[in-house]
Amino acid sequence: METVEARRFLPTWFASSVALAFAALIMGQHMNIGNPDETTLNRVLALAIVGLVFTLVHWVLGSVVKLLAIPFIIITLGFMLLVINAGLLLLTEWVPSQFGVHFFIDGFWWAVLASLVISIFQSIVWAIITE
Repeated sequence: METVEARRFLPTWFASSVALAFAALIMGQHMNIGNPDETTLNRVLALAIVGLVFTLVHWVLGSVVKLLAIPFIIITLGFMLLVINAGLLLLTEWVPSQFGVHFFIDGFWWAVLASLVISIFQSIVWAIITE
């Protein structure tokens, strides 16, 4: 039997991948997905893989970390969510590199900015595709 989480997985993966692509486009050389000298198909495949890893990291690890950090999230009025999302994004950067997929973020503060951009674009894409 199909669960609600299973039905939300593909749209979430798609929204995450599109948001990652927009963030990489906006952030220029501070965030890259796929090598620039690769074919378009290889870059799209890299984006799909990074989007998959991003979705899985946020679903599995992000939920637990955010649950444990609720007191800090409340005390910092939500700023801690940016730090958590940046950390999860840096973890997402590391995982695909272990499999030869190029994903680069230029440091922690760029990851904070990227997580903010990704959250905004992911919300927009999610609103469009679930309408």
